[in-house]
Order: sequence, then C-alpha cells, then structure tokens
Amino acid sequence: MRFSKMFIPTLREDPSDAEAVSHRLMVRAGYVRQLAAGLYIFLPLGWRVLNRINAILREEMDAIGAQEVSMPALHPAEVWQQTGRWYEIKEEMFRLKDRGGRDMCLGMTHEEIMTWLASREIRSYRELPQIWYQIQTKLRDEARPKSGILRTREFLMKDSYSFDTDEKGLEKSYNLHEEAYHRIFQRCGLKYYQVESDPGMMGGATAHEFMAPAAAGEDEIALCDSCGYAANVELAQSVPPPVQFEDWNLEDVHTPEKRTVEEVSEFLNVSPQYFIKSLLLIASDKPVLALVRGDQELHEKKMERIIGSFRPALKEEVKDILGVEAGFIGPMNQKVRIIADSSIKEGVYISGANKQDYHTKGIRPGVHFNADWHDIHVAKAGDGCPKCSAPLRIERCIEIGNIFKLGTKYSEPLKAFYLDANGHEKPIVMGSYGIGPARIAAAAIEQNNDKDGIIWPKAIAPFDVELIPLNMKDGRTVEVAEDIYKRLNESGIDVLMDDRDERAGVKFKDADLIGIPKQVVIGERNLKEGMVEIRDRRTKEAIKVKPEEVVNRLKS
Repeated sequence: MRFSKMFIPTLREDPSDAEAVSHRLMVRAGYVRQLAAGLYIFLPLGWRVLNRINAILREEMDAIGAQEVSMPALHPAEVWQQTGRWYEIKEEMFRLKDRGGRDMCLGMTHEEIMTWLASREIRSYRELPQIWYQIQTKLRDEARPKSGILRTREFLMKDSYSFDTDEKGLEKSYNLHEEAYHRIFQRCGLKYYQVESDPGMMGGATAHEFMAPAAAGEDEIALCDSCGYAANVELAQSVPPPVQFEDWNLEDVHTPEKRTVEEVSEFLNVSPQYFIKSLLLIASDKPVLALVRGDQELHEKKMERIIGSFRPALKEEVKDILGVEAGFIGPMNQKVRIIADSSIKEGVYISGANKQDYHTKGIRPGVHFNADWHDIHVAKAGDGCPKCSAPLRIERCIEIGNIFKLGTKYSEPLKAFYLDANGHEKPIVMGSYGIGPARIAAAAIEQNNDKDGIIWPKAIAPFDVELIPLNMKDGRTVEVAEDIYKRLNESGIDVLMDDRDERAGVKFKDADLIGIPKQVVIGERNLKEGMVEIRDRRTKEAIKVKPEEVVNRLKS
C-alpha cells in the first residue's frame, strides 16, 4: 500500500479531550475519529489492526472446534423477557419499538439469542457438544463513555458459547477457551493476567477475566507475587494486617460530636485498626448492620451477594431503627441482623456506644455481640494473600476478555433441552466467552508506546514494514524503493511505502507515530555505499544491508 493513496490523517497535537494514552495516539496517528460520545469510526489503519486481531481470534476459535455464525444485533424483547434480563438490566440496554409496536432491543450480548437457536435445533445428546462463535457489533448505553475506544456505546465483540450435556463437558469447553485465550493474548503481544471475577449480570457459578495491566484501566486486580493468586477486587479476598491488641476493660468514653472513625481515632489517639465501623443498611426493607474494621472499607458487591440489593440507611432511619444517631452506632445489644467481616472475629475494639456522644472501648466479638461472619471488606495493597499470607499488590488493568460457566441459567427458561441416552429430557449446560478486539488494540498501545508514538506488536500491526524513501525526486532512491516494495509484496510481507513528496523529518515523525514495527529507510547517502537501513521501531537499532538482502533480513 502506498501512503499517498491511503487515508492516514496524522495530527501533530494531542486531542484536547483525550486522557488515555491509547486514545491520544490513535487519534493523532490517524487510526480513529470520534463521531459522538462513545461512538468511533475506525479509519483504514485502525480497521487493518482490528482485522489482524480478528484473524487471530478466528484461527484460535477454529482450532478448538468452534463454528462461526452471525447473529442479528436487533433482538425481540420476548427472548430477553423469558430469562428475566429484560427487567433486570436497566438504562444500559437500548430499547425501541418497531412499526408494529413490538418491543425490541439492541443486543449488548447474545446469550439469549444463541440459546434460542439451540432450543430449536438441538434435540439429542448425539448433537452435543457444540461451540458457536461470532464477531459481532454490540450496543450498550454507557453512562460515562470515556478513554477512547476502551469504553464505548458501540463495539465489536468476539463472543462464543458452548453447549454440553453436563458439568464435566462444560469444564472441558471452559478449559478449551481458557487455553485458546492464553494463545490469543500471547500472539497479540500483550502482558496480561487471568483472574477470578464476579459473574455479574451474566450469572452462572464461575467466571474469570483476562486483564491487561495499564494506567488507563478502570478495573483493579489483587495479585500475589508469591503464590500467583489473582482476582478482581470485586471478588478478591485478603487478610488485613494483624493488630497487637490492648487488653482494655469495657468502658464508655465521652466523644463529643466525634462521629467518624477518623474523628474518634484522632480524638482518642488510637489507630483506626482498633475500631469497628458500624453501617446500617436497608435490604428488602429489612435493616442489616454491617461491621468492618476501622481501617477497612465495606465491599458493596460482596455484601450484595449475601443480602441482595441494598442501600445505606437514611439518618432518620438510623434513629428510628436503632434509637441512636449515625456516628454512635455500636454492635452491642442490637436486635437487627449483624453481618461482620471475618477480620474482626478476634480482638478488642472500640465502636459506638449506642448513645449520643459516646463510644465504647473494650468490645470483644463473641462476648459482647454475635454476628454472621463473612469476608465483606475491600482488598487493599499490603493486605495478606488469602492463600499464602504474602503481601498483595493492586494493579490497574483493562479487561480484554472474560469466560463464564453459565450452567443452565439460560437453557432452562428458554427450554433448550436435549434427550439423553435413556430418553430423558435435560437442560443443555452452557458457557459464555467474550473478547473485545478494540480493547486488545487499546491495551497493546497502552503497553507499547514511547514519546514518539505507538510501537505495535508485530502480529497486530497494520503493516509489517514501512518503506521510507527519503527523497522522491531522486531517481536512484525511487528506483530502489520501487524494487524493494515489489519484492516485499511478492514475498507476502505487508508493506506501507511512504511515497509522499515530504521532508525526511515529516516522514520519520509519521512513521514513529504510526508505529509499524520495522522501517526500511532509503537515503542517498547510504545508497552511495550500495546500502539501505533497516530500523527497529521498538529498540531504535538500525542495521545497513544491501537492497537485495532486505526481504531475507526481514523474514529472518
């Protein structure tokens, strides 16, 4: 491909609204343009990157026996209503009516539609297992689209679905996808982690995410470098740092107008780790008192898995239910259900005294109050690993893929059944597996860039080589460039030749910005010695070779 014939609108300045490195560089290097909030146009270079990623996805999916299909992006509401997600998913789903007044939606995922197809086509155990996949547009009304192509309202997704007779079969399909995902991300040149995750709206029992570390990431994961434990902080367990407790006697301490742990801690000159933080929650119109250590935070999603949806109690509700103002709540003598974090099961603590302007010192769990014990705190850097007790670290990441064991969550309501060998009807056991091609591209840029621009991993770069003849008015330069260009194309090496009549500095700046892994520079000075230069975009190293050696050098 010739630069002069290709649409590559590079920019010298950063876009004013771009925060993420990938957003800034993709706009500057002419890979994307924004149509509206969360809506992006992929320009020729950007589309070539996506196509290369998609080719890897197809190769690895085909290798595990998956079969490609294509599903509509527009779905009838009744299929989603049968699983209940029509009612569970709120503003994120785009909804509309067709001209006949029929409720429709734009697909944010395809579990329902894939299961609908299986319910009509699969009849016998002999037709199982099956793995179907697609690379299809998804639409989600993101509340805060941001970070360029990382968080959008319309995006491309590789989603695959496994259909098995039982849990053993699902485990095999799950492992096949797990292994394929490792190969995909390795081929794409990404650093990544596989972590335990919350199934969320997808449902099911088990889920893992594949996370690419990057400053622009919106997820955080807890990692143990000692034993390899890895989990999204939405699910991560941890052991808070141990405390050397004081042998306090039980007594009330006057703490006038001191309500928060921070205020009382400073007033009493006692570290927050010696406190119990008491939070009144309202779940299904029933009050629940949640307790965490004073230096920890309540993990809302962990709590939600225990009691369902909830909200913090209003100040007036605290007074009505517990008979004391917020800020002075303690766990003693409570008639409401108490759920306490396991980290405070042992020790001697300070908490509210259940009376105005007082806190109680010397509270002993199991003696002065009882509770249901659960891990309900947010894992933090420095906490102990739940498996080996080594310190955890927290890293920001981009989610680039996920895998879910769905079980029969979708097959039962949509009546996707099969007949087993004994003629008994059973629900198909399912798995769901997603990868975001654009997220792979963005993560690759976040992990591979320098002050001059993008440095693409070879497998997903828009071209393998950029050919840079420095003076298009010099006959010898053009002649050598055209000969190398022809031989590169004939050998199957994807090449972009910068045939513009521009200054050398402009060509070099654009080449580094665009980030193609190898550059072949043809200049008059080197040609006088019968040589051209091959440069590595990542290392900046350059070697001189004869023009006729370029193809073999690049291949080797």
